[in-house]
Amino acid sequence: MTTDAAHLATGRRGEDLAADHLAAAGYRVLTRNWRCRAGEVDFICVHGDTLVFVEVKTRAVSPQADPAGAVTASKRSRIIKAASAYLTAKDLWDTPCRFDVVAIVESPRGTDIRHFENAFDASEVSGTSGRLYQPF
Repeated sequence: MTTDAAHLATGRRGEDLAADHLAAAGYRVLTRNWRCRAGEVDFICVHGDTLVFVEVKTRAVSPQADPAGAVTASKRSRIIKAASAYLTAKDLWDTPCRFDVVAIVESPRGTDIRHFENAFDASEVSGTSGRLYQPF
């Protein structure tokens, strides 16, 4: 398996684990890997009355295995812009929303799944002051 293929397989495996984790935590997955010109959102879920945009990062165990840290400012900006496009496409501007990160580390001893609710918000998009769109 090439390095790229291994990376994609790790990502798919992580997303499958995240889907199981989210379902067990009471999230209802509306869509997976939603794409638009602005970017991609791994999962769009409903939890209670809140629409949740979820980014999943998976890493094999290593000294630099910090999957949550891999959600850079640039990546967060793309996710926020994609979320805006989703809200527009589905006419959901009045729905409360948040951004979560599910970080997964795989090791020979097992898998560690950490779910960071409200991991970031729209104020991280330069110049928006958190007012990119009302739900945030």
